[in-house]
Amino acid sequence: MFQNEYYCLIAGLREYAPDGDTKGFDIDAIRAEILDSLTEEDVRQVELLYGYYDCENIAALRSGRAQHNPLGNFSHEELEEELRQPNRLPEPLARVVKAFADPECEEAETIDVTQRFEAELFAAYYELCREQGGAFLRAWSEFDRTLRNVTAAVTARTLNRSIEEATVGEGDIVEQLKRSSAADFGLRGELQYVDAVITAVNDESNLVEKEHKIDQIRWNEAAELSTFDYFTADAVLAYLVRVNIVARWTRLDPARGREMFERLMKELDGKHAIEPRNDE
Repeated sequence: MFQNEYYCLIAGLREYAPDGDTKGFDIDAIRAEILDSLTEEDVRQVELLYGYYDCENIAALRSGRAQHNPLGNFSHEELEEELRQPNRLPEPLARVVKAFADPECEEAETIDVTQRFEAELFAAYYELCREQGGAFLRAWSEFDRTLRNVTAAVTARTLNRSIEEATVGEGDIVEQLKRSSAADFGLRGELQYVDAVITAVNDESNLVEKEHKIDQIRWNEAAELSTFDYFTADAVLAYLVRVNIVARWTRLDPARGREMFERLMKELDGKHAIEPRNDE
């Protein structure tokens, strides 16, 4: 029954295919329908996925930047209030906000306020995904952190900037990015996409094209991580990851956004042909 319900949900999402000259794509409507169809537990997984954009918005707001990504769980006004007095943010994120607001407070005992606020905030977010995420979200957040760290390290090296200040979190790969002088940071055998990232950063002078190439890596990973999850919550999360990429490109390049959404619809066709399992 659980899988049948999500099977119907995923099949229904095909109705959002682009329609000729119109955009035919409404990320808010897609997300709202999905949230309305999931269990409370799976809704929390979706909210945790979108917490990344909350971190983006908090960092922008705190630094005085005007941009606000509408994909976040909180509005601009809500985040302004959270920065003054965190009440609704997940506890690890609230702890970072409080520590940097008052380095003498109790929360600051577990937060390194000598580091960049943004780095500490995102490190807390990725750790939250590791602790509270399901199978897909744990794997995705680890991949996403690594991809962003590799991209940041390649960019920092190109600009002769500190790699240590550019990366987020800890671990063997982060340490290797900081220490290695090899062109591929010695990661070619461990990360199959490292060459693609290096090529995108070093050879692509067009920033839009560079971002598109890196988003293709994200797209492929999301599909790979959900290869055998046809109608589960993990399949929904993988779909949302790709929908988020479409949403981004719909804003940056509407034609490319429609192209990517059509690709997503074609990928769904293969899963649509598979009969849902009826586990007793």
